[in-house]
Amino acid sequence: MKYLHLVWASLFRRKTRTFLTLISIIAAFLLFGLLDAVRTSFSQAGQSANGAQRLQTGARLSFIQPLPQSLEAQIAGVPGVAKVTYANWFGGAYQDPHNQVFSFAVPPNYLDLFPEVEVSDGERKKFVETRTGVLVGEQLATRFKWKVGDRIPLQSTIFPDKEGSKNWQFDIVGIVHAKDKKTGGFFDQTLLLNWKYFDETTPYNRGQVGWYVTRVADVNQADRVAKAIDALSANSDHETRTQTEQAATASWMKQLADMGLIVGSIMGAVFFTLLLLSGNTMMQAVRERTSELAVLKTIGFSNGSVLAMVLAESMLLLLLGGVIGLGLASLLIPVVSASSGGMLTLPTVGADSWALGLALMVLIGLLVGSLPAWNAMRLNIVDALAGR
Repeated sequence: MKYLHLVWASLFRRKTRTFLTLISIIAAFLLFGLLDAVRTSFSQAGQSANGAQRLQTGARLSFIQPLPQSLEAQIAGVPGVAKVTYANWFGGAYQDPHNQVFSFAVPPNYLDLFPEVEVSDGERKKFVETRTGVLVGEQLATRFKWKVGDRIPLQSTIFPDKEGSKNWQFDIVGIVHAKDKKTGGFFDQTLLLNWKYFDETTPYNRGQVGWYVTRVADVNQADRVAKAIDALSANSDHETRTQTEQAATASWMKQLADMGLIVGSIMGAVFFTLLLLSGNTMMQAVRERTSELAVLKTIGFSNGSVLAMVLAESMLLLLLGGVIGLGLASLLIPVVSASSGGMLTLPTVGADSWALGLALMVLIGLLVGSLPAWNAMRLNIVDALAGR
């Protein structure tokens, strides 16, 4: 610590170059914080106290393969199953194909399995009685300025109606409220339509469902119940895979994209570029101070002290930029989540992310500082003062 003032002075000897390098490091660790939050958000999808009591049953081959509705009664008869419901992916878009809406066709008992959300009894009754009725998430209604009583057009990206048109008309009969934004926040952005109307209107469904959701009576028996459900369709043309909500969500996302691989690849490229950039900065900084380092050795600084000061300079550069970058990510993540209207619910930069970030700062600092520090340590005083 007694040489900190020397290290600080050396670091900011060329202020413009140092600030430009710092900006690059800040940007890299800001991106790291944001992408790690996205990765964590995907990995935590489906985790909740309520979700531990629910199982999700989908086609074993692919989540886009439908299942027969006749499975409902068989699943309900499995010992340990308290309730069962089902849903179909509708694939709706509002006004523009880019305005995708999380829309599902569900039966009247669907919300019985999700106590983390609430809809008034009157609105649930209207949903059952109105063929074209839909229940809309609170934030989704706010996003598009919808209200109860509105008739809205939705374009299905998958299913046409009887006339072959993919333009559907629905009547908003209720608003879905999440009791807890952490466990039920997804429903704030969903639209639930009447499964019977959906099934009777499109010729491409006819008694098929996308997946089943089951509530088990005893969470300790969930594995046994899952195996019993899958045994119902074993060796058939519609074999199933029953998993916890968390595992099912992760499986769906892996079929769409491996978020861990995507985030890892992006960050690998970013940090490799950062390694080259900051390494070049340190090499130039030490090369410009060759005579100064020779003077330090002349007045009594040991080789080890010179080595340590150059390494400290490199690590200080990375730590300054990295901490600022992760700090900015911590501030920006709540803003991003709020501005997304609930579409993204990103966790804050937690202790694990900070620990990994600090480890990367130290590691990159050591890597970029090792070669210039080694050269400084081996510097010959006579040659350096002579300009050779």
